[in-house]
Amino acid sequence: MNFNTNTPVTTTLILSLPSILPIYLHHPVATQLHHHSPPLNTTMVSSHLTPILYLTLLLVTFSCVCSKTSKPPVAPTKIGNGYRLVSLQESPDGGLVGHLQVNKQNKIYGPDIPHLQLYIKHETEDRLRVHITDAQNQRWEVPYNLLPRTQPPTPSQQPFTRTLKNPITVSESSGNELIFSYISNPFSFAVRRKSNGQTIFNSSSDGSNSLVFKDQYIEISTTLPKTASLYGLGENSQPHGIKLYPNDPYTLWTTDQSAINLNMDLYGSHPVYMDMRNVGGDPYAHGVLLLNSNGMDVFYRGDSLTYKVIGGVLDFYFFAGPTPLAVVDQYTQLIGRPAAMPYWSLGFHQCRWGYHNLSVVEDVVENYKKANIPLDVIWNDDDHMDGHKDFTLNPNAYPRPKLLDFLQRIHARGMKYIVIIDPGIGVNTSYGTYQRGLAKDVFIKYEGKPYLAQVWPGAVNFPDFLNPATVAWWGDEVRRFHELVPVDGLWIDMNEASNFCSGLCTLPEGKQCPTGTGPGWICCLDCKNITKTRWDDPPYKINASGTHVPIGYKTIATSAVHYNGVREYDAHSIYGFSHAIATHKALQGLEGKRPFILSRSTFVGSGHYTAHWTGDNQGTWNDIKYSIYTMLNFGIFGIPMVGSDICGFYPQPTEELCNRWIELGAFYPFSRDHANYYSPRQELYQWETVATSARNALGMRYKLLPYLYTLTYEAHTTGAPIARPLFFSFPTIQELYGLSTQFLLGESLMVSPVLDQGRTNVSAVFPPGTWYSLFDPSQAIVSKDTQTFTLDAPLHVINVHLYQNTILPMQRGGMISKEARMTPFTLIVTFPAGATDAKAKGKLFLDNDELPEMQLGNGQSTYVEFSASTSKEMVKVWSDVQESKFALDKGWVIEKISVLGLSGVGSAFSVEVEGNSDILDVSNVELAQTEHKFIYGAEDMKSVMVEVGGLNIPVGKKFTMSWKMGIS
Repeated sequence: MNFNTNTPVTTTLILSLPSILPIYLHHPVATQLHHHSPPLNTTMVSSHLTPILYLTLLLVTFSCVCSKTSKPPVAPTKIGNGYRLVSLQESPDGGLVGHLQVNKQNKIYGPDIPHLQLYIKHETEDRLRVHITDAQNQRWEVPYNLLPRTQPPTPSQQPFTRTLKNPITVSESSGNELIFSYISNPFSFAVRRKSNGQTIFNSSSDGSNSLVFKDQYIEISTTLPKTASLYGLGENSQPHGIKLYPNDPYTLWTTDQSAINLNMDLYGSHPVYMDMRNVGGDPYAHGVLLLNSNGMDVFYRGDSLTYKVIGGVLDFYFFAGPTPLAVVDQYTQLIGRPAAMPYWSLGFHQCRWGYHNLSVVEDVVENYKKANIPLDVIWNDDDHMDGHKDFTLNPNAYPRPKLLDFLQRIHARGMKYIVIIDPGIGVNTSYGTYQRGLAKDVFIKYEGKPYLAQVWPGAVNFPDFLNPATVAWWGDEVRRFHELVPVDGLWIDMNEASNFCSGLCTLPEGKQCPTGTGPGWICCLDCKNITKTRWDDPPYKINASGTHVPIGYKTIATSAVHYNGVREYDAHSIYGFSHAIATHKALQGLEGKRPFILSRSTFVGSGHYTAHWTGDNQGTWNDIKYSIYTMLNFGIFGIPMVGSDICGFYPQPTEELCNRWIELGAFYPFSRDHANYYSPRQELYQWETVATSARNALGMRYKLLPYLYTLTYEAHTTGAPIARPLFFSFPTIQELYGLSTQFLLGESLMVSPVLDQGRTNVSAVFPPGTWYSLFDPSQAIVSKDTQTFTLDAPLHVINVHLYQNTILPMQRGGMISKEARMTPFTLIVTFPAGATDAKAKGKLFLDNDELPEMQLGNGQSTYVEFSASTSKEMVKVWSDVQESKFALDKGWVIEKISVLGLSGVGSAFSVEVEGNSDILDVSNVELAQTEHKFIYGAEDMKSVMVEVGGLNIPVGKKFTMSWKMGIS
């Protein structure tokens, strides 16, 4: 929950002014602002308004829709004179260590560091590391205990010397697939593929500065082919789609800034990009990570990319790919595989800031049940808290006995309950969490005292999660709260970290703060700006919030100090990451169960611990599009469990938009409806038309739960995104590289939503092959090349298609995942239409989803590989089962197998289970044939769908089903 208080500028805006204006005009802050004597200043106003009210004020004041079009600042033409490589030798770990010496000092943004250490290591067959740091002094890096990885040689504490044993004079270092080469003076390096010589990174000066390395300013560039397609570098809301767009600003600095702001630094920092190229029809993907948590601007100009970083080191990792999936696999192998998710987390979630008491929550759950709309998880924003304080209950609105009774009832049905926990701990002498934290010295300090900030409880201190004592204290507070309220997961918000004030603050004397009336996001502490240190006012100003605001604006002062003297300046963007790690450890320590955490702020490696939602969006047609762009990029970031607030967090979606959004949102990996305090109620049952769309779309989602869960297993073991761009499965098709309005779930399930107002059809791109409608598998589209087709999409319809050569496991569905999970299975087998020689494959992972690890070998999991083939003589479907006991104990069975795309139906049907044909009574088997209707393509082709029902095949047993082919 947050009304963003940190938005100095706004971006593209679509608002219903008549619906918003009454809220604004009657709001106490609006009344106050009308009486400001100074001229209206957008930065000043933004610190007092919610984004909705602020944006409305801009509309009223300027009578226009404002759009941010700021361009990157023009840097001085010559910031540095580069370095020269003076020596290179082997390191004990098999890498190379070199020393760089500055050519000539340059004072812009501070003096150059005179001597640098260069470290090169082919860490795996497909990963190369290039690390550059001060050769004489230790510099800040992302802590190795938070993100485990190999440490390079420690920089020498001795005066620099050129004398080395066994110096190396070769100009390149070759690994299995990547080759590192360099030019000595001015030093630059390049990385190219061994297989085809393609250069994937080249820092040689080409109209840009040579390597610049100062204490608070580091610059390095790479040239790029203009035909390269880049993805990543977030978190931001990109207006142009999933690809990076030349000359758009990409600033990385975790900021509490709502997702309605385009091309700005938002909640997370992910300095990684994927580069997709196609040369002569041959596709190659690679990835580049700059592992650095300091603030940075990244300038992408189409033919080059320049990093301007305000601290830390250059720690590059290059991932060879060569497929998009291989890049994400290699990336998550380094940063940590995505977290295991409990099965219920794939169900539908409902939340709202403004469920004022428990009765409202009970009504919401009951109304979903009455409307026959699936619901697995009910959430509370901070309404359940006592005075907005973490780990507390409001004794009047959420009395504990009644809450425990409610939880007992929903838990008995299989539903779950999640609440929000912000990092700011209220400064209150009667508040146990604060007192225990103070006693254990767990808070971030400024000049030796806990740094004072303001968030929802009023004055707060921020826990320092880099301190082991803090992690232990946090775990104990989570344990205490869980004993008070048996929550099933935690939602960690405001952890960029967000602060309603800026600078150095003290409690005001003689007045209450906050007053308890009016909005809680107005700073009421006595504060003064901090500009006396170079950490608060660095020489280079990153494009923070799109307007170069001070980096300490509305967050923790960047000269504040963490454990072991670490400055907030360096650790700022890992605050949410460290918060997630501590919370994951706390939850896992409760009952040994698999945790579920949803975090707003993320960093490299956060996906190993947490899911993510895309933050405070708005109920507009633009925002529904942006949700896809951000979701697909987070899959690349290694955080596949991601989704947006369905129907929009800020007011106010139209009924039509909410219909379209739940149709789309039912296919987000993380599917949740959430709205803010001032929004009209927008639960899915509020409109009958939306309820109908929800029953259709979520009904299908609940049938797909075993498939989605198998995808979470693949994500957990290989990093593969759950939702992914089409080019992941069709990398040779260049026109898919920028496609941002459709996506795949897994390799072959394509979602094509309606994203524009008033449309009753959708224009969708179909790669070559046969695609079957998921909602009506008798309908098919055959695309001979990559073609665009117009599909009917009336209000309650979303088009979802299953590609050929796939076996999709489904179940009957239900209102709660616990019930849906125990229903019989159906397998959908897809062949190319009319195929007489084809194969299909599919997978199914099943386990005890309360176990911390999602893996085979524990006696409580089963993995099934399904295969099928068709020829002129025979159709055959079979399974191979690993570790069958769990599935057998659960009693799961396959009741139907549907085979699509056959040229006809034959005879001599047989089924063998574990090699025995007598186990299954074939007399109960029912065969039905339906001729496919081709919406596009294959006009003269005859193809049929054969449904084999009446089966009762145990999922945990190997089976073979076959029949001879015949032309009907």
